[in-house]
Amino acid sequence: MIRFRALKGLFGIVLGIFATSAAAAADLDEIKARGELRHIGIRYANFVTGSGDGFDVEIMQGFARRLGVQYKLVYSDFYNVIRDLLGRDVVRHGGEVSLTGEFPIKGDVIATGFTVLPWREQILTYSDATFPSQVLLVAPSASSIQPIREGASLSEDIKETKQLIGNQSLLVMERTCLDPANYGLTGVGLDLKAYTKSANLNEMVPALLNGEAQLTLLDVPDAVLDLRKWAGQIKVLGPVSERQTLAAAFPKDATKLRDAFNAYLRDIKADGTYDGLVEKYYPGIRRFFPDFFDKKA
Repeated sequence: MIRFRALKGLFGIVLGIFATSAAAAADLDEIKARGELRHIGIRYANFVTGSGDGFDVEIMQGFARRLGVQYKLVYSDFYNVIRDLLGRDVVRHGGEVSLTGEFPIKGDVIATGFTVLPWREQILTYSDATFPSQVLLVAPSASSIQPIREGASLSEDIKETKQLIGNQSLLVMERTCLDPANYGLTGVGLDLKAYTKSANLNEMVPALLNGEAQLTLLDVPDAVLDLRKWAGQIKVLGPVSERQTLAAAFPKDATKLRDAFNAYLRDIKADGTYDGLVEKYYPGIRRFFPDFFDKKA
């Protein structure tokens, strides 16, 4: 009986090791051998709608078809998405980033309107740009604060926009593209209100209109949708960031998978598939970034 139990326990350990290995992040050859591409997505701004579609969902579905493998969508949130890709948690110390702990690896690629940020580049490898963005300062329409007038340079516009904050409370979400630390808004005496009820950026405008703060930050893809959804209730005051790019993110050692995705992205930009997805999920956004969308590669 003792020997049987020991063998049973050993068998369980072996199965556990096999399961962990099978779930690990992989590069191109391993994914083809597995027969499945696991796409980590966050319900956010039409990139991943939560209904089985979205801009990044359709791109990744097409990429899986290109590779000849099945597609699987794995939902996450902005607090855990890197952990779900790398199996390690992220700790930031100013501009430095470290990884800690061991967690289940749930996917092979993050594609979810994921902003390219310097601290993220320390631990991830990004694809070519999939979409443009920029972070904006937003207020309720009833606010007495008026939008800035476009100046001679973007840097001047950013400076003027930040000055509008003054002693107004600012709703932010840490560890996302709306983290105030990314834009020099921490440690300067601002009244920052961290939104902690969830990691869903779609809740920022409802929280603003509910009076949880006087101002908030939004990125352009979200703002385009929210200006329609909350028509007449919010207004954009100006930019607080330089223009940004969004991209798919891979583990540092998945360069073959990244390169295969870049080749696929170039192809769908050339054959019109990409343009069709832009019009489907973000009609009207081209006027914000004409230079980006005019590029053919």
